[in-house]
Amino acid sequence: MTDFTEIFAEHRIMAILRGFTPERTVELATVAWNAGIELVEVPIGRPEEVASLAATVAAGGERGKTVGAGTVITPEQVDRAAEAGARYTVAPGLDTDVAVASAAAGMPHLPGVSGATEIQRALAVGCGWVKVFPATVVGTAWFTAMRGPFPDVQMVATGGITVTTAPDYLAAGARVVAVGSALSDPNQVEALRRLVALSR
Repeated sequence: MTDFTEIFAEHRIMAILRGFTPERTVELATVAWNAGIELVEVPIGRPEEVASLAATVAAGGERGKTVGAGTVITPEQVDRAAEAGARYTVAPGLDTDVAVASAAAGMPHLPGVSGATEIQRALAVGCGWVKVFPATVVGTAWFTAMRGPFPDVQMVATGGITVTTAPDYLAAGARVVAVGSALSDPNQVEALRRLVALSR
């Protein structure tokens, strides 16, 4: 199973494309890829969103891009993500059954955390990468503080982050930051390009 160290590599910006039709999801994923954002997550919290994931996986496969499934909170959704071709799964919270099921399906899992206890539980089931959600609620100081007891845990900041605030979270200790709405705004695409360049 490929792990997040290989999937994320030197990439530090992720695009989350939630709630769009398959066609629009692929369109926005293409905007992200053209802007230099290699990491794309498509949430599948609702059954109809699986089609958007599958379409984006297919489009990404033509370009050698890796696509993950987000809002995976049940083992059944792990199965749907695997069937759609996702390379990894992401959740807003920590459910050890989901983490184990995802690993068994050959997909590393990125569980959501917002405290030290959750990080410890994630580590106990083999998740060395975690999604900090909602990042704007815990704030940048949280990332700096957690670096002390958990220096080897890799954190992905998700929830409310903008092109403007992303550098602050990277500086505070986030390994990756996730953006979403900026991809729908042509006026922010160039800012995203600059963010990708600065984060390398």
